Formats: sequence, C-alpha cells, structure tokens
Amino acid sequence: MSGPKQYLSVAFAYVGVVIGAGLASGQDLLQYFLSFGAKGLIGIAVLGVLNIVFGVVALQLGSYYRSGDHDEVFERIAPPLVRRVIDVVLVFSGFAMGVVMLSGAGANLEQQFGIPAWAGSAICAVLVVVTAFLDFDRIMKVIGVFTPMIIVAISILTIYSLARPHPGITELNAAAQNVTPALPNLWLSTINYFALCVVNGIAMAFVLGGSVLRIDVARKAGSLGGALIALVIAADAVTLFLNMDRIWDVGVPTLEIARRIHPAFALLYTLIIFALIYNTVFSLFYSTARRFSGGSDQRMRVILTGVTAAGYANSLLGFKKLVGGMYPIIGYLGIALLVVLAIAWLHRRASVIREENLRRKLIRVQVRKHADGLEYTDADRAEVQTLARASVVEGTQLRRDADSIAEQIVASHDDAAAYARTQLPVDEDLVAQQIAEALPDSTDSK
Repeated sequence: MSGPKQYLSVAFAYVGVVIGAGLASGQDLLQYFLSFGAKGLIGIAVLGVLNIVFGVVALQLGSYYRSGDHDEVFERIAPPLVRRVIDVVLVFSGFAMGVVMLSGAGANLEQQFGIPAWAGSAICAVLVVVTAFLDFDRIMKVIGVFTPMIIVAISILTIYSLARPHPGITELNAAAQNVTPALPNLWLSTINYFALCVVNGIAMAFVLGGSVLRIDVARKAGSLGGALIALVIAADAVTLFLNMDRIWDVGVPTLEIARRIHPAFALLYTLIIFALIYNTVFSLFYSTARRFSGGSDQRMRVILTGVTAAGYANSLLGFKKLVGGMYPIIGYLGIALLVVLAIAWLHRRASVIREENLRRKLIRVQVRKHADGLEYTDADRAEVQTLARASVVEGTQLRRDADSIAEQIVASHDDAAAYARTQLPVDEDLVAQQIAEALPDSTDSK
C-alpha cells in the first residue's frame, strides 16, 4: 500500500492501537484523571497535546528507519545497554498491557451479556491468534477498521451527556471522591498515563511508520492519529465526568452510559469496545512476537500463540484490579522510554528532514521511468543509484518501494510531472548534503 492517502489508513490503525480497553471502557480515565474531579480535565487537555507530539515523532522515526520491529529503531538510537533495558521494558509492558486488555474483553462481555469473564477473554485470545495468519496490509486494515466507529460512538455518548440534565459540578466532584486514584496527584497521573500510552503504542507505531516510505506521509499520519486520540480522550472524559454520579463504581463506565441511551446502542457499543480491545491485544502481542521471530512469519505465529495463551491465563485476575495495579507500574517504566525517545528525536531531527527530501527526489526521478511523455536517461538511472546508496536504509528495497509509488502516481494523474513538482517538493541543498555525508567520495551532487 502506498500513495498520499496512505496516511489515513496508518492514522486510523495507530488510533486503534492506542485506544484500547481502558480508554474505550472509561475505567482508566476514571482512575487516572476524573478521580480528581473537574480539574482532572486539565490533565486530559495536556495529555491530548502530548499524544499529538508523540504520534508525529514515533511514526516519523519508524518511517526514517523503515523498521520491521521496535528493536530495529532502538538499535540505532540507543547505546547497547540502554537498548537492552528498553527491550526488556517493552516486552514486559506489552505482555502486561495485553493481559489487562484480555481481562477487559471478559469484563465487557460479562457486563453486557452475562457471559463469564473467562469465556469473553478466551474469545478475544482466539481472534488474536487467527489474525496472525493474515498478511500485514490486511492486519493494518483490521486494526483500523473500528476506529471510526468508536469515534462516532463516543461522540454520541458525549452529545447525549451534554443534552440530558446532570448534577452540578459540586455534586459531580463529590461523586468523584468515591473513586480511588491510580496515583496521588493529577500531574503525576498525567505524565504516568502519557508514558503508558507511549509504552502501549510505540512498538506498533514504529512498525506502522516503517511501512511508509515517505516520511512526510508518516508525519501527517502521526499528527492526524494523535489529534484523533486527543479528541476521543477529551470527549470520553467529559462524558464520564457528566455521569460521575451514576458510573463511579461500574467496571465498564461508558457501557453503562450507552445502556441509558438505548439497548441496541449498548449492544453495538459492547461490540466496538470488544473490537478495540482485540485491536490492542493483537498489536501488543504481534509486535512482541515479531521481535523474537527473526523475520520468520511461521515462527512469529508460534510465538504469538504462546504469548497469547500465557496472557489469557494471567488475565483471569480481573479487569478493574489489573488497571489499578498494573497501569501505574507500566507508566513509570515508560517515563524512562520517553527520555530516550526525546533525546533521539532532537539528535536526529535534521537527518530525518534530509532523508525526507532524498526520498521525495528519488520518487520524482522514477516518475520519469513510467510517464510516457518523459525521458528516463542513463543519468537518471545513475542518480537513482546514488540516491538509494545515500539513504539511511537498504537501497534495493528503497528503490523498489519508490518505483512502486512513482508508478502509482503516473497511473493516477494525467500530468504526473506537474504532480511530482507540486506534491513532492525537494530542497536540493539538503539532498546534496545527504549525499555528501553518506557518500563523501561521490562526485554526484544532484
């Protein structure tokens, strides 16, 4: 999959990764933010901004390194000892988060249908294993397909909550005091929860970014995905707060609100939450399995099956208890990860911009190869070779991917050359800098 609209698919897949059981159910927002009353909404606003920044940085780094798993990126941005620690943190956190999500699947179906929690978790676990036998493009579509649905569903919950009579802020704050906070103060909760989002999303964000050749497309996907996450979180938090007197002691608070709208809507919302839980569990266990698969799809599937089985066994402890106990621990581990990611981005920002220009130039040159009215000369072939060699990623695959994008541009636009000039702007000085730095002996300064 390629082309300028690719960012929509990647953005929705990214949202589907981050918005999981706790957020869609409302349980984690209840414990992390709304337990502090109305002022918890300030923390929600800060969290939204941080999620936009993280989406942009993570997907761009993934695209820059064309990563197939998170370790490929950390191998390039962190010293060996730090990388090993990060790897352990991500593997542990991914597994622990997956356990919580599987437990959430059971709690969700139990609250709506009365199905035993262990059975609901088992259904989710089986679906995760089955999905591993699909190819990656199909997987990405599966991950993102329910994202628009949860956005619409939470919007309905928010509109309903704003339109119906509700207690005043004083009464809502009093009800919020019945909720046990996950952490002792709001600012620690905000940073910890953001770090939790990073741990939850970074492995799959790198993989999603790595599937995108054009860094500007990855950046657009990250900003759109981050903005959607921020809006969903804000709408969800407002909805929960306005219903605080009725949902403070419920396992899946948003589902309780959905029931008050209409039984049919509650049924639909249950299925959407379940789908999002499944999305997140799959993303977490898939990225972990990829990490240890050595590039083998067959081995990845075996590992993922084992990880899912172990996660299911641990999920039987109970959703609400796991959210309150495991999430803060994972968040603290994620703060260290945030520091490494911030340093890496600041250090490599200029290099990312140069690589972005180099790839756009590579696509523009290869447009000539496919357009009937343009000449593709020996000099163009030599330039393609030089550009590919100067890239930070493997040149052969880069040329193939760029060629595929160029072919699609020609097939989709009557004037491919004009499209390339306007939609793929290139700073030739930055391209020359990249070539000079990567190939100091090269005389080609195009």
